[in-house]
Amino acid sequence: MSIIRTLGKPKFFAISVLVALVLGALVGVLARQAELAWLVETLDTLGTLFASLLQLTVLPLVFTAIIVGVTSLRHLGGTRLAARLGGKTVLWFATTSLISVLIGIGLGALINPGSGVSLRPSDEALSELADKDQGSWTDLVNGLVPSNVFSAFADGEILQVVFVALLVGLAAYALGDKAEPFIRVNQSVFDLVQKVLSWIIRLAPIGVFGLIGNAFATYGEEFAQPLLSLVVAVYLGCLVVLFVVYPIFLRTVGKVSPILFFRKAWTAIQFAFISRSSGATLPLARQTAVNLGVDSSYASFAVPLGTTTKMDGCAAIYPAIAAMFIANLFGIQLGFVDYLLIVVVAVFGAIATAGVTGWFTMLTLTLSTLGLPPELIATGIAVIYGIDPIMDMMRTATNVTGQIAIPTWVARTEGLLDDGQLNTPTGPPLLSGEPADPAKDQATDPTTDEDSSKQPA
Repeated sequence: MSIIRTLGKPKFFAISVLVALVLGALVGVLARQAELAWLVETLDTLGTLFASLLQLTVLPLVFTAIIVGVTSLRHLGGTRLAARLGGKTVLWFATTSLISVLIGIGLGALINPGSGVSLRPSDEALSELADKDQGSWTDLVNGLVPSNVFSAFADGEILQVVFVALLVGLAAYALGDKAEPFIRVNQSVFDLVQKVLSWIIRLAPIGVFGLIGNAFATYGEEFAQPLLSLVVAVYLGCLVVLFVVYPIFLRTVGKVSPILFFRKAWTAIQFAFISRSSGATLPLARQTAVNLGVDSSYASFAVPLGTTTKMDGCAAIYPAIAAMFIANLFGIQLGFVDYLLIVVVAVFGAIATAGVTGWFTMLTLTLSTLGLPPELIATGIAVIYGIDPIMDMMRTATNVTGQIAIPTWVARTEGLLDDGQLNTPTGPPLLSGEPADPAKDQATDPTTDEDSSKQPA
């Protein structure tokens, strides 16, 4: 069950988080100017407790998400259509993800989000960072394989946990039905972690209030600029992918006018922006692809598949920029190997965690792969949580556009694009069959985004 269904009223929750962000900033500035040490300490305690609670979920979330995701890929090749088109579709998903993450890294390097302030990690986190040489290929390889599986979990070696999860997931995939009981256990554990996480997330307004308040109390109004730079970088990255990358491939590969594409897809893109939910937008996205001339059978396969694996906004642009933002906050210098790891996670991470992927899982996986201690991961994510709804709108609009655009030009290469339908000014109603209830469906999972909803592929 999606986390959001445990949160009651998602609109109220999102507003409460934004209100907490503003109040936290105001209280933090007041505490700084009035030199209220007790208030600063209270804000710090609230923020630290929330970050610590998030930290509890990092290892089990990453481990179970990868296993569930890898083993779920068994179900993608069950039809002749999936066998014939699945490879090409996934290849284009990976290609645009690669381009998107490179754009994210480029904008991150240009804008340098998070610069200007420096949060001091705890002594324990500093000790963990001192033991890591993240710029060395040798250290990366040597630190990848644990000598003891249990010590990898006990010591919080997340990169080793990722390696073990991939290994176990591939083994379960290879065993097929024999591994079904193990897969069900992991699915249950993943659901349990999601449930616990949903309870923790209910405390987000309090946690955001404390973290942002403490940041402003410590650094003053200077902290507003790094947060704004993160939002600007994410929006710019998404806009480049939306209105430069996709149109180029639509024109060159799909032989489709970008203007015509956006004219027909704009309703779905707008709904995705407002609802912040790829899952809720799925009926619109699928019918939009059909209106663009995509064969209905292929659209019924590719668009739902894209809903769980094709997320250039949430799984490529955002994790790259957010990882650079968090590294800058803690004064961590990323090297060539780190940037390469960000690219690898963006290209393969969404597929490896198919069916459970979302911004929270992908950002956690990206930061974990970089070797950051769990404490810094949890603190960094908690700091940006307050402004996440603002970025989520643009991320989701980008995700949905890619989920429609790629099947369109893949259909062209396979002779499955109907030019007559494509050039028809109006198509069938966007919502065929039972219409979606926006009041019910537009709720967004605040930890994974509805982009992670388990839609059938």
